[in-house]
Amino acid sequence: MPQSTKSSPTSTTPAQADRTARIAVTVFPLLVVVAGVLGFLLPGSFKPMAPSVPYLLGIIMFCMGLTLTLPDFAAVAKRPWAVALGLAAHYVIMPGAGWLIAMGLHLSPELAAGVILVGCAPSGTSSNVMAFLAKGDVALSVAVATVSTLVAPIVMPALTLFLAGSFLNVDAGAMMLDILKTVLLPVIAGLVVRLFLNRVVDFVLPVLPWISAVVISLIVAIVVAGSASKIVAAGGIVFLAVVLHNGFGLGLGYLAGKAGRLDARARRALAFEVGMQNSGLAATLATAHFSPLAALPSAVFSVWHNISGAVVAAWLARKPLAAR
Repeated sequence: MPQSTKSSPTSTTPAQADRTARIAVTVFPLLVVVAGVLGFLLPGSFKPMAPSVPYLLGIIMFCMGLTLTLPDFAAVAKRPWAVALGLAAHYVIMPGAGWLIAMGLHLSPELAAGVILVGCAPSGTSSNVMAFLAKGDVALSVAVATVSTLVAPIVMPALTLFLAGSFLNVDAGAMMLDILKTVLLPVIAGLVVRLFLNRVVDFVLPVLPWISAVVISLIVAIVVAGSASKIVAAGGIVFLAVVLHNGFGLGLGYLAGKAGRLDARARRALAFEVGMQNSGLAATLATAHFSPLAALPSAVFSVWHNISGAVVAAWLARKPLAAR
């Protein structure tokens, strides 16, 4: 689910925001699962659409840009330590865990590169919704997600080259240009539109999450269709890798907040900011720079991290908040 849902806690009543967020995290995984099944059963219908994936991702990132406001950036300046900690934890824990899992499970070069690539991606587009449901620090969640996305054109190719270069050839320069075109430029365009057409954007904000949900699901269907012939053989090991990767991210993200002496709400936010990845971006880059099989971990991650995130958020919401 896209970052646009972050506006819910502030633009509606708490009860409405909570109901909207719960509907979102229930429906979105179902849409992605259905899309994955269709991609597997009807690969001929979706595989020819592979060239459109970067443009589809651009739509998602443009929607994210439409949800950003100047106070979002002010929140970064007001809490530099917490944001810097979340950013460092995200880009250390997830890439490192991806590399360790790829090595530990002896994944094939394509799958290893795919797992590492999704680990090097910026924060997931539904992380702030999970932070909201978990009674976490939504403002911190949005700030970390925003900064991790803005620095992705530099950090993601560099980390992928360093960690996955031994498995497959990584053209970091070309990857950087692709991220600039499919992520940074659409986000900036959305932000500019929000600044000059704020009233119009406010009118369409409620539908943005659903637009992005449908587009992400379509990306998953296309990615699964591209590797449909190999899913039966690789599906089990990929699922194990994704579950471990996401689990390490959620747990170590929370512990990073604790080690940084952040309060309980901030720790909950960091758990999701570290453990949830922009798997749509990873799938797009894996398809363009590696192979359809390398994009499979991203497709599986897209389904699983929304399911696990919703479960963890529900569990945390029932736990009382402590000061430290």
